[in-house]
Amino acid sequence: MQRIASKFFAICLLAVASTAQALTIFTCEPEWAALSRELAPEAKIFSATHVYQDPHYIEARPSLIAKLAKADIAICSGAALEAGWLPALQKRAGNRMVRDGAEGMLYLSEFIETIEKHEAEFFSTEHVHPEGNPHFHLDPDRVAELAPVISKRLQAIDPESSLDYQKALEQWQTKWKLLTIKWKMKAAPLKGKPVVIQHTSFSYLTHWLGMNAVADLEPEPGVPPTMAHAQSLVVKTREKQPVAILTNWYQNDRAAQWLAEKTEVKHLNLPATVDLKGEISTLQHLFDHLLSEIQATQ
Repeated sequence: MQRIASKFFAICLLAVASTAQALTIFTCEPEWAALSRELAPEAKIFSATHVYQDPHYIEARPSLIAKLAKADIAICSGAALEAGWLPALQKRAGNRMVRDGAEGMLYLSEFIETIEKHEAEFFSTEHVHPEGNPHFHLDPDRVAELAPVISKRLQAIDPESSLDYQKALEQWQTKWKLLTIKWKMKAAPLKGKPVVIQHTSFSYLTHWLGMNAVADLEPEPGVPPTMAHAQSLVVKTREKQPVAILTNWYQNDRAAQWLAEKTEVKHLNLPATVDLKGEISTLQHLFDHLLSEIQATQ
């Protein structure tokens, strides 16, 4: 009986040790939490933002500070997307592992080519990024470039599980290549089609699809749409005949709805990232959903 109890105690210790060794991953945006789930399925993963939040504007709440304080690695888009809140979070968390320059602080924008770069002297709002558009998760090809970057950093921080991370990456890459081929075939009819946007949230997606953004409901990046600006777009929209007016879930889409009614162009209110607690909880689900919704306008 004592031997059985000893074995049971040993098994419990091993389970506790295994749990303690699991990485804690803090992500600034839900898309990187979703990708991290596939690349590090045993890790504890948290996202600071969700699909209904504008990632430019987040309050450094005590709960976020506590999460970052316990993180082994923080994965963020970078390109100044989190500039308004992450530095304060890092300072208050006091976690040396996720300070800028540390191995545990990963800004993904540093590893890819961004689009829509702006000169610093034209910086007028937090939505104008000299480093380029930070919403690059909506380009399947760029996501494919970044998965190995994340995996390599995980392996550096947790070398004992390196083989597990490599295996997870290989499985993900095989699946992603097949999905990308499927999406490209499905999206072929959208190439060259005009579209109206609100902000640059979907710029990488429309670039990848080969669609043309013919108008933006925002007078300037980050400046909310005004009725005067929307009215100025009526003639242009009727002339260009876009397939849709795109907004995302955290935006005020009143101007988009008004323009849609005036021009009879379909308004699509779409998620700009994954919904970790909903049905669109993976990047695969996100791209499937976005392509189906846009293609339905044909």
